[in-house]
Amino acid sequence: MKDGIQINRRGVLKSSAAMLGATFLGADAEASAEAQIQQNVNTHSSPSTLKITDLRVATVVKPGPSPCPIVRIDTNQGVYGLGEVRDGASATYALMLKSRILGENPLRIDYIFQKIQQFGGDARQAGGVVSIEMALWDIAGKVYGVPIYQMLGGKWRDKIRIYADTTESKDPKIYAEREKARKEEMGLTWLKMDLGVDLIKDIPGAITQPSGLSRWEETFQPHPFIATEVTDKGIDKLCEYVAAVREAVGMEIPLSMDHLGHIGVKSCIRLGQAYEKYNLSWIEDVIPWYYTDLLKRITEESPTPTLTGEDIYREEDFEVLCSNHAVSKIHPDLATSGGILRTHRIGDMAFRYGVPMAMHMAGTPVACMASVHCAAATRNFLAMENHSLDVPWWQDLVEGIEKPIINKGYITVPDRPGLGITLNEDVVRQHLKPGTGYFEPTTQWNEERSWDRLWS
Repeated sequence: MKDGIQINRRGVLKSSAAMLGATFLGADAEASAEAQIQQNVNTHSSPSTLKITDLRVATVVKPGPSPCPIVRIDTNQGVYGLGEVRDGASATYALMLKSRILGENPLRIDYIFQKIQQFGGDARQAGGVVSIEMALWDIAGKVYGVPIYQMLGGKWRDKIRIYADTTESKDPKIYAEREKARKEEMGLTWLKMDLGVDLIKDIPGAITQPSGLSRWEETFQPHPFIATEVTDKGIDKLCEYVAAVREAVGMEIPLSMDHLGHIGVKSCIRLGQAYEKYNLSWIEDVIPWYYTDLLKRITEESPTPTLTGEDIYREEDFEVLCSNHAVSKIHPDLATSGGILRTHRIGDMAFRYGVPMAMHMAGTPVACMASVHCAAATRNFLAMENHSLDVPWWQDLVEGIEKPIINKGYITVPDRPGLGITLNEDVVRQHLKPGTGYFEPTTQWNEERSWDRLWS
């Protein structure tokens, strides 16, 4: 024993012998040791010299129909990344950005995002920018050998809770049975129902609405300008649906509501008050998100919590809602809200204001797994939507992940590098948009001359 350290004589002799052996073996021993080290090191990429060489698209069509363009970004070292343009959006949103990212190092994620951010916008218009951001994170994870959530600071949870919409029925009992099946047969621990004035518009005296509205007015005119209001009779009829569902599934499980219809502020408040006894988790997108003062008024006067966010692109706009407590909860769609990093930042920002965050997701497993990594690393996350529970081939689009992907209402967070998935080419090809191919060449998008700067 010397200075509190016990010396192992046998270990010293072995170490000495090893050093002598290395001396006599000389260069051969050094080469052998170096070869052993190389076997344990991931050398398939050199981060500092990585360059983007291509961007291609394969558009899958889900029932609806809803096109979901999957983006693949290739590099000069064989590493590629997958991303997804938001469901229902055009692949052109991503293709037009190809000339602006070719030759860039894909690991400069924030730099590239800032370079192309101006070409995104609220709702589907964000799709191209965000699909590229997703793919860059996939590449980074593969290069460094870690799952994306680890690069966001690590995970708070190992499984992600799922909630889902449910096929509507004009018969409250049938609607309730469908919700019950979601709980008992699929194992969901959070439910959602779409319940709007469309279900009762054929009932005399249920709603007040000007006749002869054009499709543009009904679809694209913001809610406050349509002059549609729900009557007491209409509210009673809508409550019959909620009561039937609550009777079928119980009061214990969270139940959320969406698609109230393009109704006025007063009707939103009255419905929120009528639904109080059913203890809903939220009523969603009651009016367009940018009417902050009106949203705040609804939130303050409705005992049923409010939620919005699936159409918002910028973190700053989420902060306006959260700082003013204009809504009770937010639910960004990662394929719109700037991508993986920005959605994570949105969650952190909302946490500071005491606002919980759910997540909207209606895409393929590519967008789903991007959302899963973000949700895993975001402290105030509640649950993530999935619009594909009734699409039998949805999970078959990808490989390399635990199946079933959605198991008893949860998705297990993958630990493989990047997104943790690869595409099943055969299944993807079976569900491509008619007239399109599987990651066909896109050389026509390689060059574009444009003065992109936003200031003089």
